[in-house]
Amino acid sequence: MRIGWLLALLPWLVRAQAAPVPSLIREPYLQKVEPTQALVAFRLSTDCVAQVDYGVGDEHRLATSRDSGRIHAVSLTGLAPGTSYRYAIRACGLQSADHALRTAPAPGSRSAHFVAVGDLGTGGGDQRAIAERMRTRQPELFLALGDLAYASGTEAEFQAHFFQPLAPLLSEVPLFTAPGNHEYVTNEAQPYLDNLYLPSGNPQGTERYYAFDWGPVHFVALDSNCALGMASPAHCTAAAQRAWAETDLTASRLPWKVVFFHHPPWSSGTHGSQVTVRRQFGPIFERAGVDLVLSGHDHDYERTRPMRGDVEARPGERGIPYLVVGGGGADLRRFPGATPTWSARRDDTRHAFLEVVVQEGTLTAWAMTPTGEMLDGFVLNKPLPPGPAPSGPTRGVLPSHPIPRRGFQETQGPEGLPAHQRLSTRPGECDGPSPPWP
Repeated sequence: MRIGWLLALLPWLVRAQAAPVPSLIREPYLQKVEPTQALVAFRLSTDCVAQVDYGVGDEHRLATSRDSGRIHAVSLTGLAPGTSYRYAIRACGLQSADHALRTAPAPGSRSAHFVAVGDLGTGGGDQRAIAERMRTRQPELFLALGDLAYASGTEAEFQAHFFQPLAPLLSEVPLFTAPGNHEYVTNEAQPYLDNLYLPSGNPQGTERYYAFDWGPVHFVALDSNCALGMASPAHCTAAAQRAWAETDLTASRLPWKVVFFHHPPWSSGTHGSQVTVRRQFGPIFERAGVDLVLSGHDHDYERTRPMRGDVEARPGERGIPYLVVGGGGADLRRFPGATPTWSARRDDTRHAFLEVVVQEGTLTAWAMTPTGEMLDGFVLNKPLPPGPAPSGPTRGVLPSHPIPRRGFQETQGPEGLPAHQRLSTRPGECDGPSPPWP
């Protein structure tokens, strides 16, 4: 009897012993990071119930995935604002290396630090170099400006051209994205939506466009493909997105507003200015007091002078600088013509990303190459009412790296108006004394 029972059990024991330990076929990437919660997404080689072990220092807390398959997105809750956490993946014998995440600052914080770039989904060396330089800058969040997975935004291309080459960056820095035209090649960006976990706080419930707050900055991500009529009405309409954007931007009371999407309203690159996008959204941006607009699409770097309507803002008039930051790794493209009068700085010879630090009423930004060379720098100033001094875990969120000063001009704007004409007269190395952070 006992021998028969053991013989019957033997096949099960063999299968159990032979069951492979899963591996991470996609390293963890951070999504929906907020002051008190975060989402850790990853993929396994085999079906398995997975957990995330996380905490501060030696603390060990466990969050269990709701899925038992290969695709996981685990929610970490009960976190403290502006705090660094250790986390690791645990799944059926797998124990990953420790990674680090930092939560968003508490509401009312007066500082933020982010990087942005588009046109990066090649899987090549230039893309990896840009990503590694961004990682070393230790930003709080990363804005990806579209064209994340060349050439067609397929599931396989997202894995090979985006998640694999950017794994070290994405495991540490929260990712917020806008879809590019290459994502729209495959089923109007459905693989893009399948692979990402983005905010969806709009009446349409779509992750194609959304808004979120980070410290003193209100960010709005738009789908410029939708604005250009590339989306079917079932997925997105230009009218609905435009109405939502105006309502959202007007309602925000944060001191800084940054909008990002793929197709540039102003560009002297090979694709040129997307006038349709400019006419649809430019007046909204101006009425709502948007401070900075970021896009990609053209594979170069360009910053406009402060623009209002279809022309450069007049002295004493509030304008908006529009930036093309399309040097994320795809082949660079030469500017087809002479520099237009509205273009303040442009470069088509080096890959570069944008780094931005907001501190109180000052926004400092610069374009940096993978080797640390600064292509451009500018400062926006605006008067802010006094706020409470930073305290607790939200202190020290700004980078310890020096802020570049060489190549900057800083002047005060007209009384009562933000100054938006901070022009870099020459490129320089990313060095110089660090400002006295609190």
